[in-house]
Amino acid sequence: MHPFQYQRADSAEQAVATVTKNPAATFIAGGTSHVDLLKEGVYRPGLLVDVSALPLRQITAHEGGLRIGAGVSNTAAAASAEVRQRYPAVSEALLAGASVQIRNVASMAGNPLQRTRCPYFRDPTQACNKREPGSGCAALEGYNHVHALFGASAACVATHPSDVAVALAALDARVQTLGPKGPRTIAFPELHRLPGTTPHLDTILEHGELITSIDLPAFTGRSHYLKVRERASYAYALVSCAVALEMDGPNIRRARVALGSVAHKPWRATSAEAMLAGQRPTEQLFRAAADAAFAEAKPLKHNAYKVPMGRQLMVRALLETSSLQPLQGPAGTAFAASVGGVAGQVASPR
Repeated sequence: MHPFQYQRADSAEQAVATVTKNPAATFIAGGTSHVDLLKEGVYRPGLLVDVSALPLRQITAHEGGLRIGAGVSNTAAAASAEVRQRYPAVSEALLAGASVQIRNVASMAGNPLQRTRCPYFRDPTQACNKREPGSGCAALEGYNHVHALFGASAACVATHPSDVAVALAALDARVQTLGPKGPRTIAFPELHRLPGTTPHLDTILEHGELITSIDLPAFTGRSHYLKVRERASYAYALVSCAVALEMDGPNIRRARVALGSVAHKPWRATSAEAMLAGQRPTEQLFRAAADAAFAEAKPLKHNAYKVPMGRQLMVRALLETSSLQPLQGPAGTAFAASVGGVAGQVASPR
């Protein structure tokens, strides 16, 4: 592990000032992703500023929705009665994402900031523009079965790994930050970057800019998160989908659909959203919307399977969100979010 200094922040302002003035400094909270990268020699900061003790651990009412403090643990957010009842996609995504031990430590701000699971990024012996700009991308001609369908570039074909980021993108969450230029609000779908020629930049956050909360807007519709993975539990998604539907009588007034593990950021299926608006839910409509969502997919040598898998997953997520098909388990639980069993368990009849 590369040597580094450690400092515990006493306030958000102090943390921002400390990191801003040191180009080799970064924030750390739960560290469930950071520490892995430190051990692998992939991430080599000179200073870690610990923000885990800051008073950012509350979930409060805010403008008709909820404000989730940056330091709220994934477990606390998933278990919140308000989150489970009003934003079940968030709970489902969190509970489908990791073990209880990891969720107890991981923070709500840190989860969306975790870095790609691309094996070439995590192997210092391989070429990776995200890890070392200008070195190349070994995944382009390598084993790219978990890589991007959308928004990739010649510099990078990695995907973003977070489950809850997909749900937050579909729910039009907002990110509140404190940075060297003061506070600002970022629409969650705009937080992450596409790779372009600078894949080492995952987000639009400036150096020293600290997330202080994630705001969920007022929402009275239905939301749902669904993922497919290579094993029944504690695995990253091959493809995932989050859906938020607002109804006007029997018709869909507004639809939001975000896809996960198909791009460098949670991927909003805007063409599908436009097709769904004003329509009565039917399986035929949902299949047409899924076809539109994946019409511009550009599969690589080893990941073409993601196209039919993603279409089918999106149809199922829409059917379950609209109640045309029952959930596989209670809303807001891991049983509802997983394709297949969870750690060998079977959901109890509702």
